[in-house]
Amino acid sequence: MKDKKIIINVGRQIGSGGRLIAERLAAHFGCRFYDRELLNLAAKESGFCEEFFEKNDEQKGFFSSILHIATPHLGDSNFYSDSISQESLFKIQSDAIRKAASSSSCVFVGRCADYVLRDYPNVVNVFITADMDKRLQQVCARKGCDRATARKLIVSGEKERAQYYNYYTGKRWGHSDSYHLCVNSSVLGLEGTERLIEQYVTDALHLADEKSNKE
Repeated sequence: MKDKKIIINVGRQIGSGGRLIAERLAAHFGCRFYDRELLNLAAKESGFCEEFFEKNDEQKGFFSSILHIATPHLGDSNFYSDSISQESLFKIQSDAIRKAASSSSCVFVGRCADYVLRDYPNVVNVFITADMDKRLQQVCARKGCDRATARKLIVSGEKERAQYYNYYTGKRWGHSDSYHLCVNSSVLGLEGTERLIEQYVTDALHLADEKSNKE
């Protein structure tokens, strides 16, 4: 399996441990890992400042006016400004996802990678959820806040993720019909969930190979 190029796209609820599970999947399958690293890649590919991708990361809130950028672009030291819409930022990020996926096996976290790479071979799309109590505990520990604040962070953050995903993909964020596999990490824990997904990916790609060989 490790000598075959594969793509794993991981969607996740806030506090579900999805990012950590995705990192472990990348290590197991020998894949490049992209979460926020993708923002840096998109910035390098486009020449725009990374902060503009960070401010709009997985958010649908379109600008009421054009975003004016005053940073050097594509190595031109005489460049003073450019104009870019949020749709353009999505396209730039999508192009970076496609370039990464074309060069090596990858695990992508969020950012509509499952939709962007929908026509690529050997792709498995996973969504990781968890019980609210577990998610609240995780966010409280990570942010150093109380449960009420953690709940607000989860609700607002997931509203933005859903709006972003639903708008660009035409699918429904977190719904089973949008993914190959949905799993609750509270049941088996992070390690158990990782092993479950590893087996699913391995079996799914083996079956895909068998089907291809028969055609």
